[in-house]
Amino acid sequence: MESYNRLWRLFFAIALVSIAVQQFICSGFRPVIMPPEPAFIGQSTFCMCVSGILLILVSAAIISGINSHIVADYLGAFMLLMIILSHVPYNIKINQLFLAGWNDAFKLLALCGGAFIVATSIPSDKVSGIDAVTEKIRPAGPYFFATTMIVFGIEHFIYPKFVALLVPSWIPFHLFWVCFAGIALIAAGVAIMLKFKVKLAASLLGLMLFLWLIMVHIPRGLDTSIVDHANEWTSVFEALAFSGIAFLIAGTYKPAQTAASQ
Repeated sequence: MESYNRLWRLFFAIALVSIAVQQFICSGFRPVIMPPEPAFIGQSTFCMCVSGILLILVSAAIISGINSHIVADYLGAFMLLMIILSHVPYNIKINQLFLAGWNDAFKLLALCGGAFIVATSIPSDKVSGIDAVTEKIRPAGPYFFATTMIVFGIEHFIYPKFVALLVPSWIPFHLFWVCFAGIALIAAGVAIMLKFKVKLAASLLGLMLFLWLIMVHIPRGLDTSIVDHANEWTSVFEALAFSGIAFLIAGTYKPAQTAASQ
C-alpha cells in the first residue's frame, strides 16, 4: 500500500511544482494560491517568486522523503493561514453572494487538506516543537478536502448550464452527466466526512477526478482557442492534485476500531 501512497503523493507534489512553474511563466500568482488583494502581496512579483520557490522546495521534500511529514504539515498550516487572512476577506468583499467566486478559496482548502493528508500518510517516529501543534490539525485534512468536493457538487446544480459546457462534445446527454457528477461529488464528500465506506468512496472519487483530468482538463488545456488558457492548465494541475488526495485518503484511512487496536 505504501508504494501506491508514494504515487499519490507524487501526484500532489507534481501538481504543486507545476502551479509554481506556471506562476513564473505567467509572472503572477495563480488565483488558487493568492487573490489580487491585499495588493502588496497579491500583486507583488517578489512575493510570487518566494511562494513559487517554496512550493518547489516543499514538493521536492515530499518526493524525496526528507522531513516530508514536517514540511507537509507546515505547508498545510501556511495554506490555512492564506485562506483565513487573504481568500476569505477578499471573497467577503467581492463575492459575498456568488458561490462560484469562492472556488479558488475552496480549491486551496482542498490543497490544504491534501497537505495534511500527505503528512498523515508518511510514517514518523515522533514529533516535537511546532510540528507537535500542526500534527493536531492533521485529522481535519479529509474534512477540508471533502468540504470542497461537496461545494463543487452543489455548484453542479446551481450552475448546470455552465458546467455542461465543460463536458466534451463527443459525450451525449450533457445535463445528465452534470447531475451525475454533482451527486457523485456530494456523496463522496459526505461519505468521507461521516466515515462511511471511506475507502470505496475515496477510491471512486479519485478515479472520477483522474478521468476528468484525462477527458476534460487536458483537452481543454491543449485547446488554444480558449481565452483563459493559463487557467485551464491550472485546472489540469488541480485535478491531478485532487485525484492524488482522494486516492491517498483511501490508502491511509483506518477505521476507528482498527486504529485503536494497533
